[in-house]
Amino acid sequence: MESILADLCGTNPDNPLPVWVHGSIGHCFNQLTLNVIPHAILAVVSACFLGTPRSGSRVPCRPSWGCRIAASFTLAVLFLADTIPATISQQELGPLYLEVLVNGTATLTWFTHGLALLMLFRSIHGFTKGPVALAFLALLSIPSLIIKLVWYYHKTAWSLAHPAASSRFAILCLQLASLLVYVIGYLFPTTSRQEFLSINDSWHEDQLISEPGIPVPDQQRVAEDGESWLSRFFYIWMNPLMKHGYQGKLKQPQDVYVLPRQLQAASVCDYSLQHAQKPVQLFSVLHAAFGLRFYSLGLLKLAGNLLGFSGPLLLNLLVNFMESQQEPLSHGVLYALGLFAGSFLGALFRNQFTYEVNKVTLMVRAAIISAIYRKALRVSSSSLTRFTLGEIVNFMSTDAARLVNFCISFHEVWSMPFQFAITLYLLYEQVGIAFLGGVALTLLLVPINKIIANRILMNNKEMLKHKDARVKLMTEFLSGIRVIKFYTWEKHFSTRINACRAKELQKLRAVQYLDAVCVYLWAALPVLVSIAIFITYVLLGHPLTATKVFTALALVGMLILPLNSFPWVLNAILEAKVSLDRIQRFLELVDQDLEAYYALDVPSGTAAAMEIQCAAFSWTPVEEESTRQPLSAGTLQLHIENLSVEKGMLLGVVGRIGSGKSSLLAAITGELIKQGGRVYICDLERGFGLAAQEPWIQSTTVRENILFGQEYDARLYKEVVEACALSDDLNILPAGDQTEVGENGVTLSGGQKARIALARAVYQEKELYLLDDPLAAVDAEVANHLMQKCILGVLKHKTRILCTHRTEFLKKADALLLIDNGRIVKTGTPADILPLVEAFPKSKDMDKREEEKAHDEQGQEVAVETEAKESTQNNHLIHKEEEKKEGAVAFEVYKAYWLAVGSCLALSILLSLFLMQASRNISDWWLSHWISSISQTANTSAMVCSASLPSPHLLLFSVAGLVSPIQALDTTPAPSNGSLDVNFYLIVYGSIAGANSFFTILRAFLFAYGSLRAAAVIHNRLLQRVIKATVTFFDTTPTGRIRNRFSSDLYCVDDNLPFMLNILLANMYGLLGMLVIVTYGLPWIGLVLLPLAALYYSIQRYYRCTSRELKRLYSVTLSPIYTHFSETLSGLCSIRAMRATERFELENHLRLEQNQRCLFVSNTAAQWLDIRLQMIGVAVITAIAGIAIIQHQKQLGNPGLVGLSLSYALSVTNLLSDLISSFTLTETMMVSVERTEEYTTNIPTEPQDKLIQVAADWPSQGLVEFQQVELAYREGLPNALDGVSFTIYPGEKVGIVGRTGSGKSTLFLALFRMLELKSGRILLDGVDSHLVGLEELRSRLAIIPQDPFLFSGSIRENLDPQGKRTDAELREMLEQCHLWDAVTQMGGMDSEVGKSSPDTGQGIGWDPLRCLGFPFTLCPWQVLCIDEATANVDQKTDQLLQKTIRQCFADKTVLTIAHRLNTILDSDRVLVMQAGKVAELDSPTHLSQKDGSLFQRLLHSGQQ
Repeated sequence: MESILADLCGTNPDNPLPVWVHGSIGHCFNQLTLNVIPHAILAVVSACFLGTPRSGSRVPCRPSWGCRIAASFTLAVLFLADTIPATISQQELGPLYLEVLVNGTATLTWFTHGLALLMLFRSIHGFTKGPVALAFLALLSIPSLIIKLVWYYHKTAWSLAHPAASSRFAILCLQLASLLVYVIGYLFPTTSRQEFLSINDSWHEDQLISEPGIPVPDQQRVAEDGESWLSRFFYIWMNPLMKHGYQGKLKQPQDVYVLPRQLQAASVCDYSLQHAQKPVQLFSVLHAAFGLRFYSLGLLKLAGNLLGFSGPLLLNLLVNFMESQQEPLSHGVLYALGLFAGSFLGALFRNQFTYEVNKVTLMVRAAIISAIYRKALRVSSSSLTRFTLGEIVNFMSTDAARLVNFCISFHEVWSMPFQFAITLYLLYEQVGIAFLGGVALTLLLVPINKIIANRILMNNKEMLKHKDARVKLMTEFLSGIRVIKFYTWEKHFSTRINACRAKELQKLRAVQYLDAVCVYLWAALPVLVSIAIFITYVLLGHPLTATKVFTALALVGMLILPLNSFPWVLNAILEAKVSLDRIQRFLELVDQDLEAYYALDVPSGTAAAMEIQCAAFSWTPVEEESTRQPLSAGTLQLHIENLSVEKGMLLGVVGRIGSGKSSLLAAITGELIKQGGRVYICDLERGFGLAAQEPWIQSTTVRENILFGQEYDARLYKEVVEACALSDDLNILPAGDQTEVGENGVTLSGGQKARIALARAVYQEKELYLLDDPLAAVDAEVANHLMQKCILGVLKHKTRILCTHRTEFLKKADALLLIDNGRIVKTGTPADILPLVEAFPKSKDMDKREEEKAHDEQGQEVAVETEAKESTQNNHLIHKEEEKKEGAVAFEVYKAYWLAVGSCLALSILLSLFLMQASRNISDWWLSHWISSISQTANTSAMVCSASLPSPHLLLFSVAGLVSPIQALDTTPAPSNGSLDVNFYLIVYGSIAGANSFFTILRAFLFAYGSLRAAAVIHNRLLQRVIKATVTFFDTTPTGRIRNRFSSDLYCVDDNLPFMLNILLANMYGLLGMLVIVTYGLPWIGLVLLPLAALYYSIQRYYRCTSRELKRLYSVTLSPIYTHFSETLSGLCSIRAMRATERFELENHLRLEQNQRCLFVSNTAAQWLDIRLQMIGVAVITAIAGIAIIQHQKQLGNPGLVGLSLSYALSVTNLLSDLISSFTLTETMMVSVERTEEYTTNIPTEPQDKLIQVAADWPSQGLVEFQQVELAYREGLPNALDGVSFTIYPGEKVGIVGRTGSGKSTLFLALFRMLELKSGRILLDGVDSHLVGLEELRSRLAIIPQDPFLFSGSIRENLDPQGKRTDAELREMLEQCHLWDAVTQMGGMDSEVGKSSPDTGQGIGWDPLRCLGFPFTLCPWQVLCIDEATANVDQKTDQLLQKTIRQCFADKTVLTIAHRLNTILDSDRVLVMQAGKVAELDSPTHLSQKDGSLFQRLLHSGQQ
C-alpha cells in the first residue's frame, strides 16, 4: 500500500502521504483527500439523481438552474483541458499519474453532476433550488482549489518561460470563477418558495403516474415509484409525509401516499390469479407469484450477515494496530475506512432487506385476503355451512397474519444456523474441543426452559379461564345494572367480581414469577456457558490465558442470540403451516356452478318466467347426508314435479313452518344442491329481487341500503319509499334517509328492517321477485299498505312469488301453492286453497310463533315510538363516538401507573436496574483492565508477539473475531507470577459476575411484584368507580365500551405493559451504560456525541408523532375490512341473487387498498427511522476509530479501552432503534392505563353521603308524596317530569298509565333516586328521600322491574344473593309465586339458572323463570313498585301473579305501571301521565265514565 502511494505521489515510502510540507499542506495529501474524495462522493450522489422522472407540467426556464448547469459542464471541460499541460510538463507541476487521476475524476464528476442537474430541472424539483445536499457537496472541492492555487503561485514564477505553468494557473482561475458562478446561480431566487413547498401543492404537481393505466387521485402522491436511487435508499420521498405527521396533519387515510404500482391490490390479485390453477393450491399460487422475488432477497440477507462479521474482524485488526508501534499509519486509516464501509454497507443491506420483505408481505397479504373474499362470494351455501362465520372471518384476520409472519421468519430459518455455525467454528479455533462443554450446558438448559415454558402455558390457560369468568360476570353486572341498583346488590357483585379477580391474579403471579426466572436464565446464560468452557479447558490440561477468556466471552455472546430466537422462529413457521392448511381447506370448498344448475335452453311456452321440472334439491350433498347428524335444514329434501310461473303473475306459497317454503326460494336462486331435474329462469343474468325472511341490512345509511349500488333516481326512490311505508319512519329518524343504521341495522326495529330490505329489492327493478314473508314483522295496517301499494302496486307487472303465513292477504294472488314436507301438495286459485290452509292442522310452534309475532308487532311499534323519542332525546346518541385522546400520552398517566406500583417499590426497581447495568459494565471494564495489565507484563517479560497476530484486546469483544488461533501465547513460557495473576483476575471477575447475577434476579422479581401490584390497584379503583356510577352513565355508554376497559385494557395492564416496560427500561439503562463506557474510554468522543444526540432526539420525535398517527390510521382502516367481510357473509344470498358480487369484490379491494396504504407507509416510516439511526451508529463507530488513530499517533491511547469502546459502539444502532420501538410500544400500551384512568377519574358517580339516620322499619306506613318534582335525564334535555305533584296514601293500590314516553317509568327512577331531581321533593312517610343514604333508601323500597334479570348461579343465589333467608322462607316465596313446581322440575334450589340473556333460557321453563323477578319483592317493606311487562307472560300465569300480588300485598302501598289496562281496573286510583305531567288522578270507574278523559281514550284504543 505504502509503495503504491509513494509511486503515485513521488514521495518517500516511509512517509508516503505527508500532511505538512515546508509550512503548507502537502500537495499529494491535498489532491487525494481534499480533491479526489469530495469529487468521488459528489459523483456517486449525482448519479443517484439520474433516474428522476420528468414532471407532468412544463417547467419554465429559470436563470438559477441555467447558471448551475452551464457551470457544471464548463468545469468538466476545464478539468479535461487541465490534463494537457500536466502531461506536457511531466513531473514539474506535480506527479503525472496523480494529476491524471485527479483531473479524470473531476471531469467525470462534473459531467455526471451536469446531467443530474438537467434531470432535476425537468422534474418536480425544477420549481425549487433542488436538493441542498447536492449544492453542498459541489462546494466541497473549493478549499482544495484554493490550496492548489497558492501552491502553484509559490512553486512557479509567473513567466512566459513556463507556458504550461501559466496555462494551468489560468485554468485554475477559470475553475474557481466557474464555481463562483455556480454558487451565485444557487443563491439566485426561484419562484416564491411558499408556493411550491406547501406540501399539498407539490403533491398535486407531482402526479408520478408509473403507468398510464392507473389514475392517481388528485393531490395524492404515489409512494416510491420513479424516485432516484438515493431517495430510495434513504427514503427521502417519505420526508414530506413525516413532516405532515409531525405537524399533526395526518387525519384521514387519504392523507397518505398511494401504493406503488406493483403493490396495488388490483395488480397483486391479477398477478396472483395468473398463477392460479384449478383446484387452487394456495401455497403453489403464492410460490409461483412471489417466490422468485422473495427467495432472491436472501442474497441481501446473506450480504448483511457477512458484513455483520466484518465489524468484529476489523475491530480486532484495529486494536492490534494500536498495540503495536511498528505498523504504518496507513494500515490504521485503512482499518478505520474498512470499519466505516462495512458498517455503512451492512446497514444499507439490512435496511433494504427488511423494506423489500415488507413489500412482499404486503403483496402476500393482499393476495390471501382477496382470495378468501373471492372464494366466499363464489362458494355454494351448502358447503359454506361447514365453517362458522367467526371461523371464516378468522381466516382473514389471524391466519392471514400468521402467513405474513412466515415471510418474515423464513429467511431467519437459514440465516440463524449459518451465524451459529460460523461462531461455533471460531470458538473451536480458540479453545479447541473445550467449546463442547459450553454447548452441553446450553443444551441442558433447553429442557429446563421447556419445563418453565410449559408451566407458564398451563398457568396462562388457568388465568384466562378466571379472566373469562370475571368478564362474564362483569357483562351480567352491566346488562342488569338497573336491577342491581334497585336492589342494592352492588356489594354482592363487587365481592363476586373481586373473588374472580383474586384467582386470576394468583395465576398471573405464577406466570410473572416464572417469567422472571426465564429473564434471569436468559441474562445469566452467557456467563454460565463461558465458565463451563473455561473449566473444561482447564480440566483438559491447558493453561488458561486472558486471551482465551476474552475471545470465548465475545463468541459466546454471539451464540446466545440465535439460540434464544430460534424457537420463536420455528414456532412462527409451524403456526403458518397450520393456518395455511386451514385456509386451504376453505379454498377447496365447492363453488356454485350456475351453468350446470340452470337449463339455458328456452322451453316451448315462452310466456314462462320460471319453470322447474322433475327436480330434487337438498341442503347437503348426497354423500354427506348418510354421515350427517339430522339437522332441521339438513334433512329437508325438496321435490318438485312440475312448477311453471308465467310472467307477471303473483304466486302465493303457503304451508306450515318447516314445510319448505324458504327452501323453494333458495332452490330458485341456486343456493341448494340440485340432485336432478331441470330449472329454467328467464333473464337469469339479471338476477332476482330477493327479500329474505331474515332481513339483511348493511352498516351504512338507509339510502345506501335501498340504492344497493344503483344510481340515485329521485322519482323512483320516492315511489319505492312510499310503497314500502317508509316515509313516516324516515321523518322520525334523526338524519332522515342519511341516518347510519349501525351493524345489522341495530338501530332499527324489526319491522323497519323488513321494509328497508323489501325497498332494496324493489329499487333494483328486476323481473322476478322472491318475497319471503316480508309481512311477518309488521302490524296489520302496514301489512295492508305493503300489499296494496308495493306487491300489487309498484310490482304489479313483475313476476312475484310471495311466501307468507298471513293468508288473509293472499286473496288477490293469481295462484296459490300449498307445500308440505318439501312437496307441492296442491296448486290452484285462492278460493280452492285458502279453505284447506285454514283447515290444515297448525302445528304447535305455529301458534306459538303467531303469538310471538303478535307480541313482536306490539313491541316493534312501541320500539319505533320509543326510538323516535330516544333519538330526539339523546341527540343521536348512537353516534356518540368514543373520545379518543390525541398526541403523546400525558405525564399524568405515567404518574398514575407509578403511584399504582407504589413510589418505594418503583424506586427500588430502578435502583436494582441501575446496579444490574453497572455491575455488567464494571465486569467488562475489569476485563479490559486485565488485558492492559497483561500486555504490560508481557512487554516486561520480553514476551513480544509478532505484529501479525490478532491482539488479545480484541479477544473480549470480537464477535466473530479471531479467525487465526493464538498459539504463540501458549508456546511462550509464562512468567512465574502469571498463574497467580490469572487467579486473582478471575476471582475478581467471578465476584463481579456473581453480583451481576444477583442484581439481575432481584430486578426480575421486584419488577414482577411491582407490575402485579399495579394490576391489582388499577382494577380495584376502576371497579369501585364503575359500581358507583350513575344510571345515566350506563345509558349513554355502550356496554361493549365499558366491558373493553375490563377485558382488553386490563389484560394489557396485567400482561403486555409490564413486558414492554421491562424492555424499555433495560434499553434505557443499556444505552446509558454504553455512553458512560465510551466517553470514559475516549473522552474526545463527547464532541461527536453531543450533536448526534441532538440529531437523534429530533429524528425520534419526528418519527414518533408520525408513527403514532399512521398506526392509528392503520387500525381505523382495518376494521372496515372485517366488518364488510362479515356483512358479506351474512348477506351472501341477497348479494348473489341480486348479482352484486363484482361490486362487493371491488369494495373489498378498495377497503383493502386503503388499509394497505396505511400499513405500507407505517412500515416504511420504521425503515426511514432505522436507516437514519444506522447512519448515527456508523458515525459513532467511524468517529471512535478516527479518534483512536489520532490518539495512537500522539501515543495517548490505551488499546484495552479503545477496544472496549468500539465493541460497545458496534451495538449502538440496535440499542438506539430498540429504545425508540420499545418506547413507542410502551406509549401505545400506556393508552390502556389512560383509558382505565379516564373511567377512574372522570365518570359521574352517585352521591354517597347520608344526611339523616332513619328508623329501622322506615317507611312503616307507606305514604308517598311527590311535591313539584322536576327531573331531566341529562343537562340540556327537556324535563322528563315537569312539576309532578300527587300523594298516595298508605295501603293504596295505584295504577299508572300513559303513552310511551309520557314519564311513567321516570316516576320510579325518581323515587329510587336513580336520577337526581332538578327541583321539588319526594317524601316517604314525611321524610325527604334526598336526605337518606342511597343504599338505605333503595333497600327499604321494593320493585318488580320490567326486565327480569337472572345472573349465572344457582336459583338460591338469584333469589337471595346476600344469603339472608332460610330455605323455608325461600320455599314459601316460590310457592306464593306458583314457581315451586318449576324449580323442583329443574332440580331444586341449587340448580343452575340460564345466563342473563333470554335466548339461553329456552327449554328450561323460561316463562315461569321470567317471573323469578317477583319473589325478590316478597319482603317486609311497605312500598311496592311494579313495572309490568306482562307482554312476556302468557294469560294464565299473568292471572295467577295478579292474584298473588293482591293476596300478599293487601296492606301495602302498590304502584303499578300498566301496559295491559285490564290489570289495573281494580286499582283504588289511576294516575294518567302525559308529557311528564300528571294529567288525571282518580278511580278507574270514574275516569272511564268521564267523557273525553285520556284514560277513556286509552281504554278504547286498547280494546280495539
